[in-house]
Amino acid sequence: MHLVPADRAGHRTIDGHRVCEAIAAIGDTAHVRAWADRFALLADPGRLALLLALHRTGPLAVTDLAVATGMRDPAVSQALRLLRTAGVVAGEKEGRVVRYRLVDATLRPLLDQCAGDAPAVAAG
Repeated sequence: MHLVPADRAGHRTIDGHRVCEAIAAIGDTAHVRAWADRFALLADPGRLALLLALHRTGPLAVTDLAVATGMRDPAVSQALRLLRTAGVVAGEKEGRVVRYRLVDATLRPLLDQCAGDAPAVAAG
């Protein structure tokens, strides 16, 4: 059980080799936290709808996103602010209009899954 951290080394295990495999599968806790944060962004239906729209159509303005998602402009702006802070979307100003686009490429396969484009992942 060479991968078990010292603070857990004294705990009883049933399948020690599988514990080490599980620890290896989990990997770096910072990486796990980063993905958990991404999933938290996707957990809100409004933010997910915005991301799906941006993923499919490319850059859109707040008012267009509001019409597309059925959200109000302030709610769209607030959600985009959160997504921008997380580095998921970016805004590009053209005159008085800011158009937002998806910039986090790691979310694209997940959004494809959400949109039903990719085959469902088999449970197992």
